Amino acid sequence: MLVLTRKIGERILIGDDIVITVLDSRGDGVRIGIDAPRGVKIQREEVVQAVTAANVEAARAPDDAEARLRAALGAPAPAPRPRPEQ
Repeated sequence: MLVLTRKIGERILIGDDIVITVLDSRGDGVRIGIDAPRGVKIQREEVVQAVTAANVEAARAPDDAEARLRAALGAPAPAPRPRPEQ
């Protein structure tokens, strides 16, 4: 990781087409501006993590999901499967 100290108005160049400008410094926070081509994704990490967690939670099916779906569709419950002998 490269660690730099910059003052307000100073810039950091990444490659030929990404420019990060320090806009303001308040207390323990820094405002930055990012100029990048439209095809470059710029995302806040905490937002990506929150969306990922929400998607994982939404994809989880409750334990009784199959039974509730069958009941809603009027389908009979499946026959129990025989347990293998040990």
